[in-house]
Amino acid sequence: MWKFRNELAIFTTQKMSANNIIEIKNLTKTYKQAKEASVKGISFSIKRNEIFGLLGPNGAGKTTTISILCGLFPPTGGSVFIDGKDLRKELEPIKAMIGIVPQDIALYSSLTARENLDFYGHMYGLKGKDLKDKIDLWLEKLGLSGSADRPIAGFSHGMKRRVNLIAGILHQPKILFLDEPTVGVDVQSRNAIIAYLKELNKEGMTIIYTSHHMEEAEIFCTQVSIIDHGKILTEGSPEALINSCPGATNLENVFLHLTNGKLRD
Repeated sequence: MWKFRNELAIFTTQKMSANNIIEIKNLTKTYKQAKEASVKGISFSIKRNEIFGLLGPNGAGKTTTISILCGLFPPTGGSVFIDGKDLRKELEPIKAMIGIVPQDIALYSSLTARENLDFYGHMYGLKGKDLKDKIDLWLEKLGLSGSADRPIAGFSHGMKRRVNLIAGILHQPKILFLDEPTVGVDVQSRNAIIAYLKELNKEGMTIIYTSHHMEEAEIFCTQVSIIDHGKILTEGSPEALINSCPGATNLENVFLHLTNGKLRD
C-alpha cells in the first residue's frame, strides 16, 4: 500500500508539472561587485496558457528575473526549465519558442513600419509570402495598415508601441515576455494592445507580463507574483490576493501593503 501511494504521488507530481510551461527553483542572481543578490532564491511556476504578472517596485528583481528567463544572462544559482528544457543546457531551442517585447522601443526610426517588421521576421526565420501575410495581418489588426510605409520616426508613441508588439509576435511564439508594454501610450492604443494580447492568449500563447500599472495588471493577469528585494512576497490570482489582504479593494492596495508603500529609486 505504501509503495502504491508513493508511486501515485510521483505520478500526480509529474502530471501537475506537465501543466507548467515554466518552472523556477531557488533562482539566484548576484552581479559582479554587487554587495547583495538581486534575486534571492525565488521559486515559482507558470502554467501553460496563463497570463502571468511579475509585479514589483523599482529594483525589486523583476527585470533581472525576466532577463534570465529570456536568456540574456545566466543565473548565479538555481534551475529554470522552460517547456521541459533546461535553460542552462538548451538555450537555443528555448530562444526559438519565445517572443520579447521590451520596454524600450526596439525599432529603427529611419525604416518604415513594414521594413522594421520584415527585418525582425527574417531574424526569426520567416520569409516570402508567409512573412508578408503575417505583417499585413497584424498591421491591419492593430490599425497600422495606412501608415505601414511611413518611417517610424514620424509615428506617435502609441503607434510605435503597437509596431514594437508586432515585432515580438510575428513568429507566433509559445511564450511572450512583455516589459511595460503599454507605458506612455494613449487609452486607445492601450486598449488595442491589451485586446489583441488577450486574443493571442486565447489561441494558446502563454504571456509573462511586468508593469507598474496595477489597474491594468488586475484586469489583464490570471495569476500574479509580487516581488520585492529579490524575494517573492505573495502569489495568486488578483481576486484571491485582494480578498486575502485586509481592507484591500484592488491590487494596488495589496501591492502598497506588501511593499510598505515606500518610495524607490
